[in-house]
Amino acid sequence: MTERINPPELFSPPGFSHVVVAEGRRLVSVAGQVALAPNFTIVGGDDLHAQTRAAMENLGVALAAAGADFKDVVRRTIYTLRPTEFAVIGRAIEEVTGSSEHPAQTIIGVSGLALPGLLIEIEATALVD
Repeated sequence: MTERINPPELFSPPGFSHVVVAEGRRLVSVAGQVALAPNFTIVGGDDLHAQTRAAMENLGVALAAAGADFKDVVRRTIYTLRPTEFAVIGRAIEEVTGSSEHPAQTIIGVSGLALPGLLIEIEATALVD
């Protein structure tokens, strides 16, 4: 069970929650997922929206392998070459998760990722009952 808290004294968060309180019995940590297809090709080219969708779809596969899904995610960290495009990132995430409810999140601007051409990497922590 998770409770998302956005104190009225803080700004209204676009695409994340300020605080998540979670109760559960199993902690699931998912390594950063990127827009790579099984054949190791980059999905989405130079399109941040397409790469975000692909990274989130890969994250969903990883969560499912651990018996979790997006509603169990209590923390998400996003590494991207384009941190100011958070609206594009948030829209793509909501399209994949089917929800406008978000876990606690940090977006970190980076100068590069593991492979040239990658624009975004998303890691998550989930708590499963």
